[in-house]
Amino acid sequence: MLQVTAKWILVAAALIAAWPVGLPAQNRNAPMVHWWEPTNDLPNPFVGQVLPIPDGRKWGSTAGVDVDPTDGTVWVIDRCGSNTCVGSNLDPILHYDKSGKFLGSFGKGMFAFPHGIHVDNEGNVWVTDPLPVDGRGAGGSVGQQVTKFNRKGEVLLKLGQALVTGKGNNTFSSPSDVVVGRNGDIFVADGHAQGTNERIMKFDRNGRYIKEWGSPGFGPCGTNQFSTTHALEIDSQGRLFVGDRDNNRIQIFDQDGNYLECWYQFGRPSGIHIDANDNIYVADSESRMDDPDYGGPPSPFTRGIRVGSVRDGSVKYFIPDPKPTGGSSAAEGVAATDDGIIFGAEVGPRQVVRYQKK
Repeated sequence: MLQVTAKWILVAAALIAAWPVGLPAQNRNAPMVHWWEPTNDLPNPFVGQVLPIPDGRKWGSTAGVDVDPTDGTVWVIDRCGSNTCVGSNLDPILHYDKSGKFLGSFGKGMFAFPHGIHVDNEGNVWVTDPLPVDGRGAGGSVGQQVTKFNRKGEVLLKLGQALVTGKGNNTFSSPSDVVVGRNGDIFVADGHAQGTNERIMKFDRNGRYIKEWGSPGFGPCGTNQFSTTHALEIDSQGRLFVGDRDNNRIQIFDQDGNYLECWYQFGRPSGIHIDANDNIYVADSESRMDDPDYGGPPSPFTRGIRVGSVRDGSVKYFIPDPKPTGGSSAAEGVAATDDGIIFGAEVGPRQVVRYQKK
């Protein structure tokens, strides 16, 4: 335990030493302490309500949620009433309108451990299916792939090879999330904890490999080191936001992999959503001051959902985790409609919560 703590102290010291490199460009002259200061005491104007789940089902772990930019409806992952879909005959991909009315579902028998979900600008639904090194999702005939569906649940494209773990240009080691650019280029975050690739992979719209960058590590921002590449999102400028979760930061790149900026003010990012107005929603499900050795360098942040703007990096609101110690107890995935209705997908409590302003 003492050796582990010492390691994170050294890592934190290295990050502090490198901090000027990571400040947002418009704030390079701001005091460094401003960007380390936890955003734990911001207003919370939201009230939440659990989404219903149909047909007498009970929610399983969720983790993934996204909003369709073409019609404002909401797509949610449910791990089949459990924390795995292996052996289940339930549909794990659920569809709702923004009021919380259930619209439909698909995906029975197609996933082991559905994790990340993205809806592209044409309304297609993308889902990642990692097989984490700890064995979650094991025992089935699927996993380690990224799949593109139309709204009817018909498969349009698959990336990766079922049950094959690797470092090649068509294999993954635990694809956590996926996002699609305006031109159709596909970005996959291939990494979920130690022992995985921790890289960003880029494909064209037809699934042809283009390039990749990143490797496992705890180095300063801009060194292409990641630890749990858990979330991806793209803003109106085309910048790619990478939730580098166990390094307690968001690293920002252009779509060719060139490093741009690094943000710490949103906590330990498990989920990221950016709406059409460049509002950013970040779910921190893992910060644990009660267990400093958990997951990565000690985080001074309280977990919950932070709401801000990618235009200046500001944080405006904070929806706190009702139980900020112990295992994950609030949103890991997050999404929002363009009029500000927030959806939090919760792994620990096994539910999806719809938030709107009071």
